[in-house]
Amino acid sequence: MALLRPPALLLALVVSELHCLPWFINVSESQGPGTTIHSFSFNCTAHMPMLELVHVQPPTTFFNQPSLSRWQKIYVGTVTLNSLARLDALAVNHYELQLRFTCGNNVTEGPLYVYVYRDPGYSPCSGRFASPAGEIIQVRETVTPGAQLYTLLLPGLELQHAQISINSAQDPPYFPGPFSINGQGWLLAPSQGLKGQAGKVFQLQILVTFGQNRSCHGMLKVKVLPVPSSQISFLGQARNITILDDLAPGSQVVQVRAQGFDVRYEILSPVPCPLFSIGREDGVVRTTAPLELAQAWGTAVTRLQVKAYERLRPWASVDLDLTVNVRSVNRWPPRCLPAMLVTEIPETTPVGTVLNTFTCTDPDSPGSTLNYELRFHSPPGPASLCLRGRALEVNATLDCDTPGACFQHAASILVLDGGQPLMTTEVPVLVMVIPVNEFSPACVPHTFRIREDAGPHTLLGSVVGTDKDYPHNSIEYDISGGPTAFSVDRLSGTPTPGLGWKGGTRVDCKLRLWAPLLGEIHLLGSLDYELQTLYRLTVLVTDQSQDQDPTHRRSGSCTITIEVEDVNDHAPECQPPFQELTIYAPLGRSVEVTKVSCWVPQEPQRLVFSYSIVGGNSQSRFSLQGPILVHNNMLGPPWPEQPHTHELLIRVADAGPSIPHLSATATVIVHLVPWSTSTAATRTRSAAVTSMTTPLLVTDTEAFWQPEPWFVVVLTVTSALFLLALGWLFSRLFQGLAQMLQTPRKPAQALLLNSIQGTEESIEGFMEAPRMEMPQTPSSVMSLLFDGRAQDSRESPSSQTTLHLGPLSLFSPSQHLLSPPGNHYLLFP
Repeated sequence: MALLRPPALLLALVVSELHCLPWFINVSESQGPGTTIHSFSFNCTAHMPMLELVHVQPPTTFFNQPSLSRWQKIYVGTVTLNSLARLDALAVNHYELQLRFTCGNNVTEGPLYVYVYRDPGYSPCSGRFASPAGEIIQVRETVTPGAQLYTLLLPGLELQHAQISINSAQDPPYFPGPFSINGQGWLLAPSQGLKGQAGKVFQLQILVTFGQNRSCHGMLKVKVLPVPSSQISFLGQARNITILDDLAPGSQVVQVRAQGFDVRYEILSPVPCPLFSIGREDGVVRTTAPLELAQAWGTAVTRLQVKAYERLRPWASVDLDLTVNVRSVNRWPPRCLPAMLVTEIPETTPVGTVLNTFTCTDPDSPGSTLNYELRFHSPPGPASLCLRGRALEVNATLDCDTPGACFQHAASILVLDGGQPLMTTEVPVLVMVIPVNEFSPACVPHTFRIREDAGPHTLLGSVVGTDKDYPHNSIEYDISGGPTAFSVDRLSGTPTPGLGWKGGTRVDCKLRLWAPLLGEIHLLGSLDYELQTLYRLTVLVTDQSQDQDPTHRRSGSCTITIEVEDVNDHAPECQPPFQELTIYAPLGRSVEVTKVSCWVPQEPQRLVFSYSIVGGNSQSRFSLQGPILVHNNMLGPPWPEQPHTHELLIRVADAGPSIPHLSATATVIVHLVPWSTSTAATRTRSAAVTSMTTPLLVTDTEAFWQPEPWFVVVLTVTSALFLLALGWLFSRLFQGLAQMLQTPRKPAQALLLNSIQGTEESIEGFMEAPRMEMPQTPSSVMSLLFDGRAQDSRESPSSQTTLHLGPLSLFSPSQHLLSPPGNHYLLFP
């Protein structure tokens, strides 16, 4: 039982045609279950119309399926709120209802927009809950302790932070225990249960607080019922009944039976029930009106809720749900569009692609469910096509790349209605698969070898191209760019019968395929190993006749490498070809005569040769160590006593893997002079008799230091200054020494030794002190002070001799005697 149940509000808009969809409806959040949201009318004269609620956005169960009624040849559709509807503008304020109207083969869909607006004066405490009598609920005393008895918090109130509490007293012993309300707004039975409380009525005062300081009160009465003495229940009864639409009014449909004492029956829903009625005492369900589906399609399915109860105890009851399906008497087979399907599809059609959707209807029972079956004829087996509902789809990959795999699929779709007698319709299906050039041909890179002396039109080898598309060897060959010394056959091989396409139809052709198709590579010109040793060809392979469209072709490529093998066609040359030499041959020793230098000018990379003496070596006194000619005088007597001339012929041949081996001959004339003690051990080599001589370059590297010019200048100036200073110093020393030697010796003369420390500043500090006369002072003062003058004790005080010593200065008697630092003086009497 709901907390809210406001009075129903009818918002009716009469619309003459359905094409005026969509509608926009404003509904207050205070509207409760059963409220009519929208009503509209439309015409459908030739068929039985049908109105459906397809879906609701956002998903909710607040709206019933639209009801459809007939009034004076006009059909009226109504959209209402169901018993669970609780509108809340704060939670959801907009709903979109998608409606579908069917009138025969005409199907129209349109939206119905419902806007929920706030109602400031709306209070959740309304209806019987807020009345003085309160809401009454009945529970049996055998209810489970803590079971849910009633829902107080409606959906949407939790968004307003609603709080529900019981503010009335629940004191024992009248109350077996307190009733409680959980966070979800459920009234729960006491934890002690209600056993033994039969006949009691518990009154609960409920306080609902919501919003901002808003609240309301309500009364809830819980009536405890005793356990019935006998249990009432329906006997085994079928829940689904199917009848034909040709039953006359008053015909028996089914009889329900319930076990109990003095049982009575009634139909709870729909109320009123225009098509069926039930006997109050016998439970027989009968028709009350004609059930012709052609005139009233709404009679196809009727859901009845039948109640069985004891006459003396109405609360002892049980409910039974029955579904009555009305099926029309079958007269016509189903009709389908299209009646025949012929189509072409490429072999690359993805799995799951819908080829066609069949629309079939039963004239006897419009809107009834039909069954579809797919039957294959050629090839047999459901490998490539399948039927999902009414849609014919591709079931597997359609592959035309294997022989015999690309063919036509012949099938039929059998449509069966559910009427009596069973009637069927067969729809022929022909699906032709068209080949598609899917893959690019490819060839394997290969390396061929050919001698450089090969002639034109020489066959080097073949390039084998492959293609995954059928036929796999229908390929053309070509060379993309590259050297023009080679060519490839576009087509080669033996023609074999095959299949082809002409005007979209697959036909036989006797000279179409070439099996195998090998691209033969031929030499067109001449080769020269010395000019080029390697060729790279890019062979282009292109398929043909692989698609219904002859212009749709694919290509691939591979690299063919041609290595030219060297053929020995140049003889070596020796420089110089003729040599004449004179050597001295000491006894018991081997002497190197000369070195034969040979090469092939056209092939400078060829450096391996074999050397042999083929003439002039009668006594075998000459040998070759590679290209070096050696005279061996260790073979023993007889030794030559006179000069002798040998004319040697040396054969030089190339020794590489190339054949044939070519050779050249070098001539060496050796004048052999015997060794003697009076003969200097020398050897002379005459100039080679040739105009071409090879100079010998000798490089001798010596390490030396070459300073920078500025460093030389600075070093020179510094050395000169140092020598000048040193000379000036020595001259000063010699001059002072000479003066000392020329001075006469006196008894009172003091010998002064001056130590000079070699610095330029101290030398320049020497100067002649000015002569100063010393005034007469008492002997006591003179005995304490020394002014640097020598005085004879025999002379009178007035007779004085002044001695000038270097940088000493004369001070007055009142001054102290000071000596400059760095100068030391010694005074002798």
